[in-house]
Amino acid sequence: MALTFELDPPFDRSLRDGITALWTDVSNAGGAVGFLPPVTAEDVRPELVKHLVAMEEGRTRLLVGHDEDGAVAATAFLTFNTHRLMRHWLWANSVMVHPRHQGRGYGRDLMAAAADAARAIDGIEAIRLTCRGGTGADRFYGACGYKEVGRVPGAIRVTEDDDRDDVIMLLTLG
Repeated sequence: MALTFELDPPFDRSLRDGITALWTDVSNAGGAVGFLPPVTAEDVRPELVKHLVAMEEGRTRLLVGHDEDGAVAATAFLTFNTHRLMRHWLWANSVMVHPRHQGRGYGRDLMAAAADAARAIDGIEAIRLTCRGGTGADRFYGACGYKEVGRVPGAIRVTEDDDRDDVIMLLTLG
């Protein structure tokens, strides 16, 4: 069964807890979403609060995917540029699908829903994101239509002796 996507859902305790659990589970499964395992909900909450503040200020929009049981199964935060010369594209941040749903095509569904949401926003012509090299995420985003437009070697320090590239990807919306 497919995920059901919603842009700008009403934010309540259930959604907050669902996103926190998703982010924690994805991180602990090795997902490259800003943390290294092991993490707890308490580790994740401050990062979620940053997104919530940006949502309240109108700088970010939330796309959520729910599974057949109504649980939060996927997210993408769409963040507007504040620079006046770059307002024609936005960022996709904290893009994640719950590990129990991996391999079902839900990641591609999430990226398609994010592109549809961005297309519906007046003046947005592209989506930009970054991903951690060495994870295969760049190949995944490439399969979703994104093009690699830049790479900063060794910009992400996973451990003292494991630096990864910061890969910059762009999807031009047509």
